Amino acid sequence: MNQDELRDRVALVTGASRGLGRAIAVKLASRGARIAVNYLSNDERAEEAAHEIRRLGSEALLVKADVGDEAAVKSMVATIMKHWERLDILVNNAGVVRDKMLLRMSSQDWDRVMDTNLRGAFHCTKHALLPMMDRLWGRIINISSLGGSTGNPGQANYSAAKGGLNAFTRSVAREVGPRNITVNAVAPGFVTTDMTDRLPEETKRMILERIPLNRFGKPEDVAELVAFLAGEGAGYITAQIISIDGGVI
Repeated sequence: MNQDELRDRVALVTGASRGLGRAIAVKLASRGARIAVNYLSNDERAEEAAHEIRRLGSEALLVKADVGDEAAVKSMVATIMKHWERLDILVNNAGVVRDKMLLRMSSQDWDRVMDTNLRGAFHCTKHALLPMMDRLWGRIINISSLGGSTGNPGQANYSAAKGGLNAFTRSVAREVGPRNITVNAVAPGFVTTDMTDRLPEETKRMILERIPLNRFGKPEDVAELVAFLAGEGAGYITAQIISIDGGVI
């Protein structure tokens, strides 16, 4: 991939202030893209992500918004369009977890996960599509999960949201393909995050036994795949759910 392949492209990455979203935003910036850094609440972390992007010689715009709120998303996209007059790449990464066994899961736990992880992707995709359709070019990359196809105990809400996101990906890809817009999902397995860091050592060992590569993924592993899907070389890939899980069994 050409290191300047995304030069002049504008990318919106949701949930970009930390973790996987931040790694994706930085990777896209390293390929030349200008980055709209979406975040919900942590101003300090968002500023740090923007600083890292600018250090790479790219431009960063902070856009604070709850993706579960359609009015906020509409305003966020309008801000990006006013600032850069285009939006080429959308990475729907923002997500939350509210893990509980189903019998103990409240309606609020269910709704919060659905609002961010699935409804948020709907809002962002809906409002990002018009600028892409105007230019007859676009890349939408949804961050799904292994749990979206296998299910995880204690994550009925999360797994249902990610499974819905996979179906959403395929449906929208078929709608917008004639406009030269691709829509794909990336489904990570076990990736090193704050959450996996807190797992008991015995749990980590059991997970690693299921991964032929014998390591957890890194956010950078996922970011590389997202950057590829955002580029010209992935122009004939759409409606795909691409696993990146170390061959987990």
